[in-house]
Amino acid sequence: MESTISFAPLVPLPVLAALAILSLLLIGFAVWRGLAGWWLRGLAALVLLGALADPSWREEDRAYLPDIAFVVTDATASQGIDIRPDQMARLQPELDAELSALAAASATGGGLEVRRIEVTDANTAAGQSQPGTRLMSALAEAAAEVSDDRIAGAILLTDGQIHDPEVLDSFPAPVHVILTGRTDEWDRRLVVETAPAFAIVGEPVELRLKVETIGTAPADLPRQTPVLISVNGEDPQVFDIATDESQRLPLMLERGGLNVLQITVPSRDGELTERNNAAIVTINGIRDRLRVLLVSGEPYAGERTWRNLLKSDAAVDLVHFTILRPPEKQDGVPVFELSLIAFPTRELFMDKVDEFDLIIFDRYRRRGVLPSLYIENIARYVREGGAVLVASGPAFAGAESLSRTPLREVLPATATARVIEEGYVPRVSEIGTRHPVTNGLQAFAPRPAAEDGTPGWGRWFRLIEMDQISGNAVMEGPEGRPLLVLDRPGQGRIAMLASDHAWLWSRGYEGGGPQQELLRRLAHWLMQEPELEEEVLVATPDGAEVTVTRRTLRESVGDVTITSPSGTVQVLPLTETGPGQFEARFAAAENGIYRLSDGVAETVTAVGPAAPKEFENPVSDAAPLTPIAEATDGGILRVASIGTPDLRRVREGRTASGRNWLGLVQRNAYDVRDIRLSPFAPGWVFLLIAGGLVFAAWRIEGR
Repeated sequence: MESTISFAPLVPLPVLAALAILSLLLIGFAVWRGLAGWWLRGLAALVLLGALADPSWREEDRAYLPDIAFVVTDATASQGIDIRPDQMARLQPELDAELSALAAASATGGGLEVRRIEVTDANTAAGQSQPGTRLMSALAEAAAEVSDDRIAGAILLTDGQIHDPEVLDSFPAPVHVILTGRTDEWDRRLVVETAPAFAIVGEPVELRLKVETIGTAPADLPRQTPVLISVNGEDPQVFDIATDESQRLPLMLERGGLNVLQITVPSRDGELTERNNAAIVTINGIRDRLRVLLVSGEPYAGERTWRNLLKSDAAVDLVHFTILRPPEKQDGVPVFELSLIAFPTRELFMDKVDEFDLIIFDRYRRRGVLPSLYIENIARYVREGGAVLVASGPAFAGAESLSRTPLREVLPATATARVIEEGYVPRVSEIGTRHPVTNGLQAFAPRPAAEDGTPGWGRWFRLIEMDQISGNAVMEGPEGRPLLVLDRPGQGRIAMLASDHAWLWSRGYEGGGPQQELLRRLAHWLMQEPELEEEVLVATPDGAEVTVTRRTLRESVGDVTITSPSGTVQVLPLTETGPGQFEARFAAAENGIYRLSDGVAETVTAVGPAAPKEFENPVSDAAPLTPIAEATDGGILRVASIGTPDLRRVREGRTASGRNWLGLVQRNAYDVRDIRLSPFAPGWVFLLIAGGLVFAAWRIEGR
């Protein structure tokens, strides 16, 4: 019970104040006149004013409420490096014991209640718009649920690296910081300052990056450091750069499509973490101009189709080499009347053959125009990464066949000298249903497939019979004979089409067929575009979810092993979603670089930033929390220096921290359960007393 005097004025306060002033003036006048009873009149006025104020004795039945102390624990990934886990393992139970003892010893008020808040990586999971350690947000949300007059203080257990200091600029009680980590910490981080989103294949592209030193680095740390850049999982290029300086590094993309660049800096002894020593950059490679050499052996109905198809693409630079007058044709026409300039045969097939992205032989036959040395040079061009498409005509089955030239070393099939002249509908083979060049071609057919599975496109009427030596026959002719064979000799690629009737599709014969789509895919596969790779593992992040896609020519694949940025390994089984395609999804619990492998193919992907915001600056530092601690009279103590600090209760307005102690304020907040009001006296008593005093004053003054 608490007792106080309370007032409930019978008149408004301004009126009461005016009466008090008037009383003072009258008493002053009585003193000035020298009236002997002025003091009795003053007492009478005071009694009357007291009666108008209506005083009463107030008794409250109070229930004191416990003060609230918040303990906010930073359990994000940066707290798991170096000695910080051991410090937290010792600090937390000792601090809990002190808080329990403090709560039990609180004799005054309602005691002390401790509310614990843990901020983990799950609070800022991958893909969220506000990553990092949101310590102040967690404290502000918890404090919003409690009245300010009950908050005794807050204790933050953290390494100091928070990413929302602007959320809380004031607090109704001291905010204390217990800092983990060492005073001599240092680290290096890789910062990619600029990277282009697009780059032209075969032309230099420039990255701008910096290896930055944070904290107090050792004096013997070298000023130079190697940077390794791997493009699409290939052997990395090594650059030696100066630390703490922006550097421009030249690179060159060798293929179109999405290129994944993995940039790493080897760690050194003493660094806090390797998590910020790597970065993933994706650059979309585009081809400025596609250079194609079309070699036509003899005129026929489909020759114009090839030329029109290639010339319709503005990105294609076409060189068309057509043999119009073979050596055996002797009609007496002088050579100078056949052409204005000599065709640069040697320059094309010897000196500049490597400048072409694709060479197409369309019904070519040996006639002595291209010497064997030129053909041998083309075979070398394929083995060293070039691309050749052979569209065979009847001559391929005879003595003038390309298979009887040095090109046979890279051809995946040889002619049997038999030409089949009958109508047939080209079919996608079993392995072709899994190959990205021919998978799903039926979707481009002018009509649905027949009940027996025959594709809904027009017939062809010629097939050059071939014996397959290597590669994959992705399309078949009559009786399952190879029609389209794809192979990878050396570092290059080659495709053989065992018919010269593809032009029937472009002319719309019997409804036509997907010639344009087929040739587009063929060209992209020959030029090693990533989206048409047969054996590939692709990881596509979508927020905190990652879709894993495995394309293969095999009927089954193994499980995918996923290594998270922190080194955690999980195994992900894949489910077949279509011919040659397997998929699965997994939740990315961390931001950073994930490495995936199924033993055959491997890839990397970045969820969020490659180096999470949590590791942008992992060095323990109190600077981000100093403003709120100073504004609330809180203390900042480091575990490495003083161990576990002592905790005390302090009165409001007193110092709340010291050299090795932290204070929690006693707030003494309460709820009122019952109120009893007892008037000092009835109104007539006040009136009687005032009247008696006025009468006494009159009697004294009358004498």
